[in-house]
Amino acid sequence: MTAYIALLRKEPASDFGVDFPDFPGCVTAGKTLDEARRMAAEALALHVGGMVEDGEPIPPASSLDTVMADRENRDAVAFLVELATHPAKAVRINVMLPEDLVEAIDRTTRNRSRFLAEAARAKLHQPA
Repeated sequence: MTAYIALLRKEPASDFGVDFPDFPGCVTAGKTLDEARRMAAEALALHVGGMVEDGEPIPPASSLDTVMADRENRDAVAFLVELATHPAKAVRINVMLPEDLVEAIDRTTRNRSRFLAEAARAKLHQPA
């Protein structure tokens, strides 16, 4: 397991937002602190899973000093989110889908596998 720093932010009229300095673009939110924490773990796992699938390198975890040295992070609350260092092995499958559904998926994402995995996890209520 590797622990990455997540930053919790809250504006008066918004949910609790979470972002990861080591993974730009990996963001999530929750109505409660518990939901934000849970969603952070799911978002990080999905994001890193997609990076692995795409053959992208996974960055080492930054130190708290490095993260908090950025002025934009000073008002955030930092917490750790653990990530399995050995994600589950991907298995190739062959599926048949209606052509219009495939076209709709392709308009939404560049990565069909990630899209379908996220949809399946959401339907099954399983974290990544």
